[in-house]
Amino acid sequence: MAWWPRVRGRSDSLDEEVSVLIPARNEQDKLPGTLDALLGQPCVREILVYDDHSEDGTAEVAARYEARDPRVRRIPPVPLPQGWCGKTFACYTLAGHARSPWLLFLDADSILAAGALGSILAEAKRRELTLLSCWPGLEMKGFWEKLLMPMLNFVVFTLYPAPLALARPSDASLGLAHGALILARRDAYERVGGHAAVREELFEDTVLARVWRERGERSLCLDGQHVVRTRMYEGLGQIWRGFHKNFYPAFHSALSFWLFLALHGVVFLGPFLGLNWPAAGCVLAMRVLLAARFRHPLWSCALHPAAESFLLVLGLASWWRTRHGGVEWKGRRYARS
Repeated sequence: MAWWPRVRGRSDSLDEEVSVLIPARNEQDKLPGTLDALLGQPCVREILVYDDHSEDGTAEVAARYEARDPRVRRIPPVPLPQGWCGKTFACYTLAGHARSPWLLFLDADSILAAGALGSILAEAKRRELTLLSCWPGLEMKGFWEKLLMPMLNFVVFTLYPAPLALARPSDASLGLAHGALILARRDAYERVGGHAAVREELFEDTVLARVWRERGERSLCLDGQHVVRTRMYEGLGQIWRGFHKNFYPAFHSALSFWLFLALHGVVFLGPFLGLNWPAAGCVLAMRVLLAARFRHPLWSCALHPAAESFLLVLGLASWWRTRHGGVEWKGRRYARS
């Protein structure tokens, strides 16, 4: 974490234009905050919202903002084709309607800080990237979110070699992205094949970053918690369903999945069960360092064994459902690919 860079502040003037692309399914409560934050950003040529057959008032929210600002456009939904996941098809459809040289894929619950888009775009140009993802700050409210959501950063950054990925931006095995915010250059997106290259993936963001690098493009994921924040899931039920859908699919193979569970069971939970306090102290020190970097509540570190146990159960449940019938998310069932 000490060598993983943040997105820097904008240091030069930009005349680039960006199309902001928002896939939205049942997001009537979160979409207004996302759009309000976007309307004051520099470089925004258009904001395209794909209402993915929502069953709430998402379409009405998009229509209200479309009437308020000519840059906002609703993209009418079409039936989901066979072999696609809902979000990948929504992103691909949005990209087909975009008119700018840069595409910003933004989740409907992602809130940009003031002036953030200029900083993100300047960072991509300085580093000569055709894809830049920003790892968001996590908004956490309530006991379960504050206990369990810090495990996302613990899982990723106890394994992901961020400094190595920075030094080797074309190494496919080091591809990483967070779907909350992905900036892509349009011409590179088309060369790679866009979201069509990951059409069946529930874990589409990081897989897209890996495919991006495999096909000769440069990508990075940087610490963007000061430029974008998101409340990924609300409460225990959403946390379970949200990670249940992509826990097992995130792995290249069954072997890597079981090795991951073994690592967490033996190294990150075992010391607490075996009362090996020096080893347990090392795990807690890792949690505290991550809490300092990502502003997690410190008390969640003390309850690490409970959160770690939840993670292992969640992983097993995701494996079982994926292997025996598929998973469900936002009213859609996805069979095992």
